Amino acid sequence: MLINLSKQMNYRLLLFTFFTISTVFSQQAYYDDVNLTLSGMALKSELSNKIIASHTNNLSYAEVWNALKITDLVPGSATDVYLVYGYNDVDGDITTDLTRDKNSNGGSVGDWNREHVYPKSLGIPDLGTSGPGADAHMLRSSDVQRNGMRGNMKFVDGAGFSQSISGGWYPGDEWKGDVARIIMYMYLRYESRCLPINTGVGTSVNIDPDMVDLFLEWNAEDPVSSYEEVRNDYLGATSNQFGQGNRNPFIDNPYLATKIWGGTAAEDIWGIYASVAESDLNNSIAVYPNPVDDILTIELDDELNLESVSIYSLFGKLIYSELSMASKEHNVSYLESGVYMIEVVTNSGTAFKKIIVN
Repeated sequence: MLINLSKQMNYRLLLFTFFTISTVFSQQAYYDDVNLTLSGMALKSELSNKIIASHTNNLSYAEVWNALKITDLVPGSATDVYLVYGYNDVDGDITTDLTRDKNSNGGSVGDWNREHVYPKSLGIPDLGTSGPGADAHMLRSSDVQRNGMRGNMKFVDGAGFSQSISGGWYPGDEWKGDVARIIMYMYLRYESRCLPINTGVGTSVNIDPDMVDLFLEWNAEDPVSSYEEVRNDYLGATSNQFGQGNRNPFIDNPYLATKIWGGTAAEDIWGIYASVAESDLNNSIAVYPNPVDDILTIELDDELNLESVSIYSLFGKLIYSELSMASKEHNVSYLESGVYMIEVVTNSGTAFKKIIVN
Protein backbone atom coordinates (compact mmCIF):
# COMPACT_ATOMS: atom_id res chain seq x y z
CA MET A 1 0.00 0.00 0.00
CA LEU A 2 1.47 3.32 -1.05
CA ILE A 3 1.32 6.14 1.51
CA ASN A 4 3.57 9.19 1.48
CA LEU A 5 6.33 9.34 4.08
CA SER A 6 4.86 12.06 6.30
CA LYS A 7 1.63 10.10 6.56
CA GLN A 8 3.53 6.88 7.26
CA MET A 9 5.17 8.36 10.37
CA ASN A 10 1.82 9.27 11.89
CA TYR A 11 0.31 5.99 10.72
CA ARG A 12 3.03 3.95 12.44
CA LEU A 13 2.52 5.89 15.66
CA LEU A 14 -1.20 5.19 15.53
CA LEU A 15 -0.60 1.51 14.84
CA PHE A 16 1.71 1.30 17.85
CA THR A 17 -0.89 3.02 20.02
CA PHE A 18 -3.59 0.58 18.97
CA PHE A 19 -1.29 -2.40 19.46
CA THR A 20 -0.48 -1.24 23.00
CA ILE A 21 -4.13 -0.67 23.86
CA SER A 22 -5.15 -4.08 22.49
CA THR A 23 -2.68 -5.84 24.76
CA VAL A 24 -4.17 -4.23 27.85
CA PHE A 25 -7.91 -4.46 27.27
CA SER A 26 -10.13 -7.37 26.28
CA GLN A 27 -13.65 -6.93 24.98
CA GLN A 28 -15.32 -3.51 24.86
CA ALA A 29 -17.88 -2.53 27.51
CA TYR A 30 -20.39 -2.31 24.65
CA TYR A 31 -20.78 -6.10 24.91
CA ASP A 32 -21.26 -6.31 28.67
CA ASP A 33 -24.95 -7.18 28.25
CA VAL A 34 -24.30 -9.73 25.47
CA ASN A 35 -24.00 -13.42 26.28
CA LEU A 36 -20.70 -14.15 24.55
CA THR A 37 -20.67 -17.76 25.75
CA LEU A 38 -23.27 -18.60 23.10
CA SER A 39 -22.34 -19.93 19.67
CA GLY A 40 -23.95 -20.64 16.33
CA MET A 41 -27.24 -18.97 15.43
CA ALA A 42 -27.94 -18.19 19.08
CA LEU A 43 -24.89 -15.89 19.17
CA LYS A 44 -25.88 -14.41 15.82
CA SER A 45 -29.30 -13.54 17.26
CA GLU A 46 -27.78 -12.07 20.44
CA LEU A 47 -25.39 -9.81 18.49
CA SER A 48 -28.10 -8.87 16.01
CA ASN A 49 -30.38 -7.70 18.83
CA LYS A 50 -27.52 -5.66 20.28
CA ILE A 51 -26.55 -3.76 17.14
CA ILE A 52 -30.18 -3.12 16.19
CA ALA A 53 -31.12 -1.77 19.63
CA SER A 54 -28.04 0.42 19.94
CA HIS A 55 -28.42 1.97 16.47
CA THR A 56 -30.01 5.13 17.83
CA ASN A 57 -28.86 7.71 15.28
CA ASN A 58 -29.98 7.00 11.73
CA LEU A 59 -27.99 9.14 9.32
CA SER A 60 -29.52 10.66 6.21
CA TYR A 61 -27.88 9.87 2.88
CA ALA A 62 -26.71 13.49 2.66
CA GLU A 63 -25.15 13.33 6.14
CA VAL A 64 -23.05 10.36 5.04
CA TRP A 65 -20.93 12.68 2.85
CA ASN A 66 -19.71 14.49 5.96
CA ALA A 67 -19.50 11.32 8.02
CA LEU A 68 -17.11 9.70 5.52
CA LYS A 69 -14.89 12.79 5.60
CA ILE A 70 -14.24 11.83 9.22
CA THR A 71 -14.52 8.03 9.33
CA ASP A 72 -12.51 7.36 6.18
CA LEU A 73 -9.56 9.62 6.93
CA VAL A 74 -6.14 8.06 6.47
CA PRO A 75 -4.80 7.54 10.02
CA GLY A 76 -2.67 10.56 10.89
CA SER A 77 -4.10 12.75 8.11
CA ALA A 78 -6.62 15.56 8.43
CA THR A 79 -7.08 15.98 4.67
CA ASP A 80 -7.10 12.63 2.82
CA VAL A 81 -9.52 9.72 2.86
CA TYR A 82 -8.91 6.11 1.85
CA LEU A 83 -10.70 4.94 -1.30
CA VAL A 84 -12.07 1.42 -0.99
CA TYR A 85 -10.73 -0.93 -3.71
CA GLY A 86 -7.89 1.54 -4.38
CA TYR A 87 -4.23 0.59 -4.21
CA ASN A 88 -1.83 3.02 -5.94
CA ASP A 89 -1.45 6.80 -5.78
CA VAL A 90 1.53 7.09 -8.13
CA ASP A 91 0.80 4.92 -11.18
CA GLY A 92 -0.79 7.75 -13.18
CA ASP A 93 -4.18 6.03 -13.23
CA ILE A 94 -6.67 8.02 -11.18
CA THR A 95 -9.08 5.08 -10.98
CA THR A 96 -6.61 3.06 -8.88
CA ASP A 97 -5.95 5.82 -6.32
CA LEU A 98 -5.68 4.69 -2.73
CA THR A 99 -6.25 8.15 -1.22
CA ARG A 100 -7.81 11.46 -2.21
CA ASP A 101 -8.56 14.85 -0.68
CA LYS A 102 -11.61 14.52 1.55
CA ASN A 103 -13.29 17.50 -0.09
CA SER A 104 -12.98 16.07 -3.61
CA ASN A 105 -16.35 14.37 -3.32
CA GLY A 106 -19.00 14.41 -5.99
CA GLY A 107 -19.87 12.66 -9.21
CA SER A 108 -17.19 13.72 -11.68
CA VAL A 109 -13.99 12.06 -12.87
CA GLY A 110 -11.38 12.53 -10.13
CA ASP A 111 -14.02 12.76 -7.39
CA TRP A 112 -14.91 10.18 -4.77
CA ASN A 113 -18.45 9.11 -3.99
CA ARG A 114 -20.31 6.77 -1.65
CA GLU A 115 -19.79 3.10 -2.48
CA HIS A 116 -22.49 0.72 -1.30
CA VAL A 117 -20.36 -2.26 -0.35
CA TYR A 118 -23.66 -4.12 -0.17
CA PRO A 119 -25.22 -2.90 -3.46
CA LYS A 120 -28.62 -1.29 -3.10
CA SER A 121 -30.14 -3.37 -5.88
CA LEU A 122 -29.09 -6.68 -4.28
CA GLY A 123 -31.06 -6.01 -1.11
CA ILE A 124 -34.54 -7.51 -0.65
CA PRO A 125 -36.09 -5.10 -1.39
CA ASP A 126 -33.71 -2.48 -2.85
CA LEU A 127 -31.89 -0.79 0.04
CA GLY A 128 -32.61 2.71 -1.21
CA THR A 129 -30.87 5.76 0.26
CA SER A 130 -32.24 5.64 3.80
CA GLY A 131 -32.09 3.04 6.53
CA PRO A 132 -29.76 0.26 5.29
CA GLY A 133 -28.87 2.31 2.21
CA ALA A 134 -27.50 5.11 4.40
CA ASP A 135 -25.72 3.03 7.03
CA ALA A 136 -22.21 4.47 7.36
CA HIS A 137 -20.83 1.11 8.54
CA MET A 138 -21.52 -0.12 4.99
CA LEU A 139 -20.79 2.98 2.90
CA ARG A 140 -17.18 3.73 1.95
CA SER A 141 -15.50 6.51 0.01
CA SER A 142 -14.54 5.26 -3.46
CA ASP A 143 -13.19 6.65 -6.71
CA VAL A 144 -16.21 7.48 -8.89
CA GLN A 145 -15.02 5.44 -11.86
CA ARG A 146 -13.86 2.45 -9.82
CA ASN A 147 -17.20 2.49 -8.03
CA GLY A 148 -18.81 2.34 -11.48
CA MET A 149 -16.57 -0.55 -12.49
CA ARG A 150 -17.82 -2.56 -9.53
CA GLY A 151 -21.44 -1.57 -10.08
CA ASN A 152 -23.60 -4.19 -8.40
CA MET A 153 -21.40 -7.18 -9.22
CA LYS A 154 -21.28 -9.89 -6.59
CA PHE A 155 -18.03 -10.47 -4.74
CA VAL A 156 -15.91 -13.37 -5.98
CA ASP A 157 -12.59 -14.79 -4.84
CA GLY A 158 -9.37 -13.73 -6.50
CA ALA A 159 -5.89 -12.42 -5.78
CA GLY A 160 -3.97 -9.18 -6.13
CA PHE A 161 -5.61 -5.81 -6.67
CA SER A 162 -9.33 -5.10 -7.09
CA GLN A 163 -10.68 -6.25 -10.42
CA SER A 164 -13.58 -7.75 -12.32
CA ILE A 165 -13.34 -11.55 -12.56
CA SER A 166 -15.79 -13.51 -14.71
CA GLY A 167 -18.61 -11.07 -14.09
CA GLY A 168 -17.89 -10.77 -10.36
CA TRP A 169 -15.83 -8.30 -8.33
CA TYR A 170 -12.72 -9.03 -6.31
CA PRO A 171 -12.15 -6.14 -3.84
CA GLY A 172 -8.38 -6.65 -3.55
CA ASP A 173 -6.12 -8.41 -1.06
CA GLU A 174 -6.02 -5.37 1.23
CA TRP A 175 -9.79 -4.79 1.23
CA LYS A 176 -11.34 -8.25 1.27
CA GLY A 177 -11.42 -8.47 5.07
CA ASP A 178 -13.08 -5.05 5.32
CA VAL A 179 -15.68 -6.18 2.80
CA ALA A 180 -16.37 -9.45 4.60
CA ARG A 181 -16.87 -7.76 7.96
CA ILE A 182 -19.18 -5.16 6.39
CA ILE A 183 -21.34 -7.81 4.71
CA MET A 184 -21.60 -9.80 7.95
CA TYR A 185 -22.54 -6.64 9.86
CA MET A 186 -25.27 -5.83 7.33
CA TYR A 187 -26.65 -9.35 7.67
CA LEU A 188 -26.93 -9.02 11.45
CA ARG A 189 -28.24 -5.46 11.35
CA TYR A 190 -30.85 -5.81 8.55
CA GLU A 191 -31.28 -9.57 8.54
CA SER A 192 -33.22 -10.91 5.52
CA ARG A 193 -32.87 -7.61 3.62
CA CYS A 194 -29.09 -8.11 3.32
CA LEU A 195 -28.33 -11.80 2.90
CA PRO A 196 -24.64 -12.55 2.25
CA ILE A 197 -25.55 -15.18 -0.34
CA ASN A 198 -27.12 -12.45 -2.48
CA THR A 199 -23.88 -10.49 -2.75
CA GLY A 200 -21.13 -13.12 -2.63
CA VAL A 201 -20.30 -16.18 -4.73
CA GLY A 202 -19.36 -19.22 -2.67
CA THR A 203 -20.67 -22.27 -0.87
CA SER A 204 -23.36 -21.94 1.78
CA VAL A 205 -22.24 -23.00 5.24
CA ASN A 206 -24.04 -25.92 6.89
CA ILE A 207 -25.39 -24.00 9.86
CA ASP A 208 -26.79 -21.11 7.79
CA PRO A 209 -27.71 -21.38 4.09
CA ASP A 210 -27.71 -17.58 3.80
CA MET A 211 -23.98 -17.29 4.69
CA VAL A 212 -21.27 -18.18 2.16
CA ASP A 213 -17.82 -19.46 3.03
CA LEU A 214 -16.15 -16.73 0.93
CA PHE A 215 -16.71 -14.04 3.57
CA LEU A 216 -15.56 -16.29 6.41
CA GLU A 217 -12.33 -16.99 4.51
CA TRP A 218 -11.71 -13.29 3.79
CA ASN A 219 -12.43 -12.38 7.41
CA ALA A 220 -9.72 -14.82 8.52
CA GLU A 221 -7.18 -14.06 5.78
CA ASP A 222 -7.24 -10.26 6.03
CA PRO A 223 -6.80 -9.10 9.67
CA VAL A 224 -8.56 -6.04 11.10
CA SER A 225 -6.62 -2.83 10.46
CA SER A 226 -6.31 0.20 12.70
CA TYR A 227 -8.27 2.11 10.04
CA GLU A 228 -11.24 -0.21 10.60
CA GLU A 229 -10.91 0.12 14.37
CA VAL A 230 -10.88 3.93 14.30
CA ARG A 231 -13.87 3.91 11.98
CA ASN A 232 -15.79 1.52 14.22
CA ASP A 233 -15.02 3.56 17.34
CA TYR A 234 -16.36 6.75 15.75
CA LEU A 235 -19.56 5.21 14.38
CA GLY A 236 -20.14 3.27 17.60
CA ALA A 237 -20.16 6.42 19.71
CA THR A 238 -23.22 8.43 20.65
CA SER A 239 -21.33 11.64 21.45
CA ASN A 240 -20.02 12.18 17.88
CA GLN A 241 -22.02 14.20 15.39
CA PHE A 242 -22.31 11.29 12.96
CA GLY A 243 -21.99 8.40 15.41
CA GLN A 244 -24.73 5.82 14.95
CA GLY A 245 -24.39 4.29 18.41
CA ASN A 246 -23.85 0.73 17.20
CA ARG A 247 -20.65 -1.15 16.43
CA ASN A 248 -19.54 -3.76 13.91
CA PRO A 249 -18.85 -6.80 16.14
CA PHE A 250 -16.65 -8.47 13.52
CA ILE A 251 -14.21 -5.56 13.58
CA ASP A 252 -14.09 -5.75 17.36
CA ASN A 253 -13.40 -9.48 17.19
CA PRO A 254 -13.30 -11.37 13.86
CA TYR A 255 -13.50 -14.66 15.77
CA LEU A 256 -17.17 -13.95 16.50
CA ALA A 257 -17.83 -14.99 12.89
CA THR A 258 -16.03 -18.27 13.55
CA LYS A 259 -18.13 -18.80 16.69
CA ILE A 260 -21.32 -18.27 14.69
CA TRP A 261 -20.66 -19.92 11.32
CA GLY A 262 -17.49 -21.99 11.78
CA GLY A 263 -15.17 -22.24 8.80
CA THR A 264 -11.65 -20.86 8.66
CA ALA A 265 -10.70 -19.70 12.16
CA ALA A 266 -10.26 -15.93 12.37
CA GLU A 267 -8.16 -14.04 14.91
CA ASP A 268 -9.58 -13.91 18.44
CA ILE A 269 -8.65 -10.32 19.30
CA TRP A 270 -10.16 -10.59 22.77
CA GLY A 271 -8.32 -13.80 23.53
CA ILE A 272 -11.34 -15.33 25.26
CA TYR A 273 -12.17 -18.11 22.82
CA ALA A 274 -8.84 -19.80 22.15
CA SER A 275 -8.92 -23.53 22.79
CA VAL A 276 -6.48 -25.14 25.18
CA ALA A 277 -4.62 -26.62 22.20
CA GLU A 278 -4.33 -23.21 20.54
CA SER A 279 -3.14 -21.63 23.77
CA ASP A 280 -0.59 -24.38 24.32
CA LEU A 281 0.73 -23.96 20.78
CA ASN A 282 1.11 -20.20 21.19
CA ASN A 283 2.90 -20.72 24.47
CA SER A 284 5.25 -23.18 22.76
CA ILE A 285 6.44 -20.60 20.24
CA ALA A 286 8.59 -17.60 21.12
CA VAL A 287 9.17 -14.70 18.73
CA TYR A 288 11.82 -12.19 19.83
CA PRO A 289 13.06 -9.53 20.18
CA ASN A 290 9.85 -7.57 19.99
CA PRO A 291 10.16 -4.75 18.94
CA VAL A 292 12.82 -5.87 16.45
CA ASP A 293 15.38 -3.95 14.41
CA ASP A 294 16.88 -6.53 12.06
CA ILE A 295 17.12 -10.19 13.17
CA LEU A 296 13.91 -11.86 14.36
CA THR A 297 14.25 -15.18 16.16
CA ILE A 298 11.48 -17.78 16.12
CA GLU A 299 12.01 -20.47 18.72
CA LEU A 300 9.86 -23.58 19.09
CA ASP A 301 9.63 -26.21 21.80
CA ASP A 302 11.49 -29.43 21.02
CA GLU A 303 8.43 -31.42 19.93
CA LEU A 304 7.51 -28.87 17.23
CA ASN A 305 8.84 -28.69 13.68
CA LEU A 306 8.77 -25.40 11.80
CA GLU A 307 7.09 -25.80 8.41
CA SER A 308 6.74 -22.23 7.19
CA VAL A 309 6.90 -18.59 8.21
CA SER A 310 4.85 -15.81 6.62
CA ILE A 311 4.72 -12.09 7.36
CA TYR A 312 1.58 -10.05 6.69
CA SER A 313 0.84 -6.33 6.94
CA LEU A 314 -2.04 -5.27 9.18
CA PHE A 315 -4.07 -4.92 5.98
CA GLY A 316 -3.54 -8.64 5.33
CA LYS A 317 -1.04 -8.25 2.50
CA LEU A 318 1.47 -11.11 2.27
CA ILE A 319 4.95 -9.58 2.42
CA TYR A 320 7.22 -12.58 2.97
CA SER A 321 6.88 -16.36 3.01
CA GLU A 322 9.26 -19.31 3.14
CA LEU A 323 8.61 -23.04 3.38
CA SER A 324 10.49 -25.69 5.35
CA MET A 325 12.61 -23.20 7.26
CA ALA A 326 15.74 -24.73 8.76
CA SER A 327 16.93 -21.52 10.38
CA LYS A 328 15.19 -19.92 13.32
CA GLU A 329 16.64 -16.48 12.56
CA HIS A 330 15.08 -14.18 9.97
CA ASN A 331 16.35 -10.84 8.72
CA VAL A 332 13.47 -8.33 8.75
CA SER A 333 15.56 -5.20 8.26
CA TYR A 334 13.90 -4.65 4.87
CA LEU A 335 10.51 -4.09 6.51
CA GLU A 336 9.27 -0.56 7.07
CA SER A 337 8.61 0.46 10.65
CA GLY A 338 5.21 -0.67 11.83
CA VAL A 339 3.15 -3.57 13.16
CA TYR A 340 3.05 -6.93 11.35
CA MET A 341 1.42 -10.32 11.78
CA ILE A 342 3.68 -13.39 11.75
CA GLU A 343 2.10 -16.71 10.75
CA VAL A 344 4.10 -19.65 12.14
CA VAL A 345 3.05 -23.01 10.69
CA THR A 346 4.21 -26.09 12.60
CA ASN A 347 3.55 -29.82 12.49
CA SER A 348 1.03 -29.29 15.34
CA GLY A 349 -0.86 -26.33 13.93
CA THR A 350 -0.61 -22.63 13.14
CA ALA A 351 0.06 -19.73 15.49
CA PHE A 352 -0.09 -16.00 14.88
CA LYS A 353 2.15 -13.45 16.54
CA LYS A 354 2.18 -9.65 16.31
CA ILE A 355 5.54 -7.91 16.04
CA ILE A 356 6.67 -4.29 15.94
CA VAL A 357 9.50 -3.37 13.58
CA ASN A 358 11.46 -0.31 14.67
